[in-house]
Amino acid sequence: MRLSNLADYAVVIMSAAARHCGAALLAKGKLNASRLSEETGVPLPTAQKLVSKLSAAGLIESTRGVGGGIRLARPPASISLADIVEAVEGPLAITSCTINGNHDCKLEDGCTVKPHWGVVNKTIRKALDDVSLASLSDIPTASKIRTMEKA
Repeated sequence: MRLSNLADYAVVIMSAAARHCGAALLAKGKLNASRLSEETGVPLPTAQKLVSKLSAAGLIESTRGVGGGIRLARPPASISLADIVEAVEGPLAITSCTINGNHDCKLEDGCTVKPHWGVVNKTIRKALDDVSLASLSDIPTASKIRTMEKA
């Protein structure tokens, strides 16, 4: 199993956006696709496409115009790696037969393997769900902050 370059770039873009989480104005201006492209090295057309997809998925809020820009729609700790990948790739599925309503496999009627793919999908989904955008972006969570304060 391998993520597409687009899904990989989406994680990079979201991580960069998360590092700006909570900042209303930035040193070089508001956060936008151009700024994310500059910071990450993701080509601008790709960054713009990803901002659009991530916005459509409800992970980024985008405002146009002079006072516009983008920001995360939710706190980084509540956005998972699975959320980001699904925003770009669609539903997580190791095989197409595990996607609800998909019946394009010619072996489906007598397949003895299909029932087991669900377990694999759930395992992969859980692994991706367990990785938060905050952890990908090195953003301290409240519990980490408390631990650091005690030290």
